[in-house]
Amino acid sequence: MSQARGFRILSDLTNQIRDRMSRIKYKIMVISGKGGVGKSFVSAMLSLALAEKGYRVSIMDADIHGSSIPTMLGLTNMRHYADEEGILPVEGPLGVSIVAMNLMLDSPDLPIVWRGPLKSKAIMELLAKVKWPQGDFLVIDLPPGTGDEAITIVQSIKDLKGAIVVTAPNILSEVIVSKAINFVVKSNVPLLGIVENMSYFKCPCNNQVYYLLGRSTGEELASKYGTRLLARIPLDPLIGEALEKNLPYLIAYPEGEASKAIRSLAEEILRILQP
Repeated sequence: MSQARGFRILSDLTNQIRDRMSRIKYKIMVISGKGGVGKSFVSAMLSLALAEKGYRVSIMDADIHGSSIPTMLGLTNMRHYADEEGILPVEGPLGVSIVAMNLMLDSPDLPIVWRGPLKSKAIMELLAKVKWPQGDFLVIDLPPGTGDEAITIVQSIKDLKGAIVVTAPNILSEVIVSKAINFVVKSNVPLLGIVENMSYFKCPCNNQVYYLLGRSTGEELASKYGTRLLARIPLDPLIGEALEKNLPYLIAYPEGEASKAIRSLAEEILRILQP
């Protein structure tokens, strides 16, 4: 392929992304510096909480190697199809539109063995070729870290409304999540705030609160970087039960402690974006 042709293809793809993304008012990304903090859970449940309020929501699972949004939303047996206008999102609970690499595989346990350039191209193709519906929100669930996927998103979507950084209450998370915060700031993406997931456990027997993972770091991070602590989401054993039942936690256990926190997070996001 000649260099000139390569530039034309990239320019066409960029124009298609701009056109498709213009259909959605608020594009926000959910990021963390490390794995294991429940970022995909936050992305999936936040999408449902916004949909509960009547907003038209799409969610993009940008974790090429570890796509888990379909599992979080109980869609493991669904698949993407296409028509003459592009790839069709899968309709999930509460009308949320879902796009994920795992929904394109013959089996969800098949590995995707790609180097960086292929991952970046795949994300750009999804942004450009998916038949994104007219909507209010696009929640982009990024993989851990600040690598190819995160860079591609911030370079491809020029009007990102902000980023949510997910952490967990321990010193290791504080150090590594700081890298994600600095990435957001240096990329000129508005930092909406920090979500501390797995923040505490509230015993249903006596309502006693236990800090099983250590002291809170969300408030300190928010203070250090001049942002807000959006929510403290507790540990809830019912999250695992919902996954075993192939049901989204927010729908299966609407009165759960984490469900209440997720709804408060959605309200805070709306307050920030719609003052």
